[in-house]
Amino acid sequence: MMVAPITLTSLSLATLFVAILPVVLYRRLRGPFAFDWRATIAGIATFALFATVIERALNDYVLHGNAVTANWLANPVVFVVYGALAAGVCEEVGRYIVMRMLARRKAGAPAAPDSTGLAYGIGHGGAEAWLVGVFVQLQWLVFAVLANRGELDDHLANLTMDAVLRVHLILASLSPQLALVFAVERASAFVFQLGFSVLMWRGVRAGWWGILPVAIVVHALVDAPAAMYQARIVPLVAVDGAYALVAAVVAFVLFRLCRPLARGARTRT
Repeated sequence: MMVAPITLTSLSLATLFVAILPVVLYRRLRGPFAFDWRATIAGIATFALFATVIERALNDYVLHGNAVTANWLANPVVFVVYGALAAGVCEEVGRYIVMRMLARRKAGAPAAPDSTGLAYGIGHGGAEAWLVGVFVQLQWLVFAVLANRGELDDHLANLTMDAVLRVHLILASLSPQLALVFAVERASAFVFQLGFSVLMWRGVRAGWWGILPVAIVVHALVDAPAAMYQARIVPLVAVDGAYALVAAVVAFVLFRLCRPLARGARTRT
């Protein structure tokens, strides 16, 4: 099989866009908000530990390692509820713990109120963009190039026939439209992570005990459409369309909230 050049180009551009988005945003906002790079590193580490290690281990056990829970989750409604809550609980508990640590360290620091939240969010969202988006798409780009050279099956020789067939089916489904969907989906997820982080940071700085359950619920509500797509309840186009719309609203709210704070940070530095 062959992957069309226009598809390869579209996927490459979409992957590049997702890869540079957190880097460019960090560089643009680092000066105006007086970012502390350690908050960004903390965001990267938190996502890596709580989302890719703890949440993945939990999902493997609940979905595959425990026959009782696996049977329950065969129900689409139960699967959606679990999928949304698992992501919300794991990520927001990690975000809360780390931001409590950052808040103690930042107590009394003359920085813009949302500076640490944004810096952390770029790290957390950037880690998600790379680990969930960029690295996965790079793999498919490599597979596509190998397929066009006629070398793919040789590189998949250690896989089962079902796995090889699945790779070919996915490659056959690649298209410029799918590249656009990928870019919109990952950009929306990045914006949501910024919003979650600013929300959590404001709650932690205010000393509000209820910020953790609120953040879990908000995160779960945002993840629910994706879980519904995985359960084949709603189509992908509807999910990504809704995400793009909500992400645009979140980006606008963040811009309105943070722009005057950036001015204040500049006058203090």
